[in-house]
Amino acid sequence: MPLELNSAAADFESGFQALLDGKRESEADVGDIAAAIIKDVRQRGDAALIELTTKFDRLTLTPATLRIGAEEIAEARQQCDPETLDALALAAKRIEAFHRAQMPSDLAYEDEDGVGLGLRWGPVDAVGLYVPGGMAAYPSSVLMNAIPARVAGVERRVMTVPTPDGVLNPLVLAAAELAGVREIHRVGGAQAVAALAYGTESIRPVDKIVGPGNAYVAAAKRLVFGKVGIDSIAGPSEILVVADARNNPDWIAIDLLSQAEHDAVAQAILITDDAGFAGRVMAAVETALKTLSRADIAGASWRDHGAVIVVGSLDEAPGLIDRLAPEHLELAVDHPDALAARVRHAGAIFLGRHTPEAIGDYIAGPNHVLPTSRTARFSSGLSVMDFLKRTTWVRCDPESLSRIGPAAVTLAKAEGLDAHARSIATRLAKPA
Repeated sequence: MPLELNSAAADFESGFQALLDGKRESEADVGDIAAAIIKDVRQRGDAALIELTTKFDRLTLTPATLRIGAEEIAEARQQCDPETLDALALAAKRIEAFHRAQMPSDLAYEDEDGVGLGLRWGPVDAVGLYVPGGMAAYPSSVLMNAIPARVAGVERRVMTVPTPDGVLNPLVLAAAELAGVREIHRVGGAQAVAALAYGTESIRPVDKIVGPGNAYVAAAKRLVFGKVGIDSIAGPSEILVVADARNNPDWIAIDLLSQAEHDAVAQAILITDDAGFAGRVMAAVETALKTLSRADIAGASWRDHGAVIVVGSLDEAPGLIDRLAPEHLELAVDHPDALAARVRHAGAIFLGRHTPEAIGDYIAGPNHVLPTSRTARFSSGLSVMDFLKRTTWVRCDPESLSRIGPAAVTLAKAEGLDAHARSIATRLAKPA
């Protein structure tokens, strides 16, 4: 059964702290394995990719078949249901519109000393898009990773996707085509991360790697960071629903299970100010589990990592939310905007009784690649900013340098950096 807490109980703080400290990811140390895989790919290139794909995905490849060609992509599109393709196209349109609105503007101005200052934005040259395979295939994740990169102006967008036993959801390829991804390789795991970071004979290296994966992918991303940029280290999915008794308990129950069905170590938490409603939601969860195709996964998540927290008043919720810093936050209350204004740490917020988190996974527009494992305290979801970098610029003429240069000379001397001081002082004495 899920953990049940009541804020009025004497042991609430210790119970809540235990919830915060609970470890949901595997205890197994996969770092050494990921490091060995990366070393192998660096040393042997395509040969290592092919061998590891045979071992882990039970698929024999050659250098010529590592890459998925245009004909295979077109054929996959033909296999897709037209209605689903239309839905995918609508999602792509909405995702692009939202991310295009995020594009920042360059900055340029002259300050009171006559110094020209500014910054300009520009995209990274190449990005690797890791798309999970195996347990579930997510064409929506293709859109969420690839479209912001395209909007940002990244010229080369490379997708890697594992194809266990040679199976690949045609919608994944259709989504890639829709998002403008033309370079796709059928390789996954830590070996794909290594190939994207260091390159092989068939895969040229990229500048940044984005996209979620399993524990080995996460470990590999940690290890290659610095050689390339990464978006984040994604952990198991999570949802926190704040709901009062005016909600339909069946709605709230299925919202909780919408994230629980991702993974047995996903986490779903309910905060409510009504103990009776909490009981009705828990009963509704048990009923809904009987109808889900992924009931075993969702049930394990709810049983082992779920939580129901009853508070005396929803005024207590913001403090608890900020400590949990959830990936997804639903506010199914009368005045969600007022409550949201008091929340500082959440990956994405869904406002009102008719805004289920699942709408954000597919069609709303904001990105569904979000900070997990309480990292919303210091990080944000994927956006165009992840594919852009900024360069600042400064312009001085003799007059403006004469105004600010002496102070710089003083500071350089204070730090004992004579060449710094002289590079400025020389120009002050003999302007060009």
